[in-house]
Amino acid sequence: MFIQTESTPNPATLKFLPGLAVLAAGTADFPSEEAAVTSPLARRIFGAGGVSGVFFGPDFVTVTKSDDADWAHIKPGILGAIMEHFQSDQPVMSGADGAVDHATHSGPDEEIVIQIKELLDTRVRPAVAQDGGDITFHGFDRGVVYLHMQGACAGCPSSTMTLKMGIENLLRHYIPEVTEVRPVAI
Repeated sequence: MFIQTESTPNPATLKFLPGLAVLAAGTADFPSEEAAVTSPLARRIFGAGGVSGVFFGPDFVTVTKSDDADWAHIKPGILGAIMEHFQSDQPVMSGADGAVDHATHSGPDEEIVIQIKELLDTRVRPAVAQDGGDITFHGFDRGVVYLHMQGACAGCPSSTMTLKMGIENLLRHYIPEVTEVRPVAI
């Protein structure tokens, strides 16, 4: 098994491409070791040491290192954990699927929210997945769209620029009711 790695815009995060499907659908975010209880693969990666977050996409694993860790020291252990997991035939997720998707929204703004989610799914999420992350809809209130950033996007130095200059401009262009985009931490 050959696992490719790619850098991301976030220097604390690397994208690992095992050449196999990771998740059949959606994404899964594990911002802490405690959150990884539903994933044998995420637990294995955290067990390698120096890891502060794990994120799964359809065909990639994004790993965020802790502040005091050095990629040169922890990358071999992470590669070994991913390889060992896929050779073990264990599931990536056990029990709950852990898939992350948009928050639900109903009420007078429902049509606007449908448009927001469609733009996120067709224009934004595919682009940020290439960088090892995901962005999901969290809420809409009086013109403000609240988005949750995950994987390489969470804590990325360029995420504010992406959010304000990219996503906010896109949504405001297509949906006049949108006035601002703000990140939320869950």
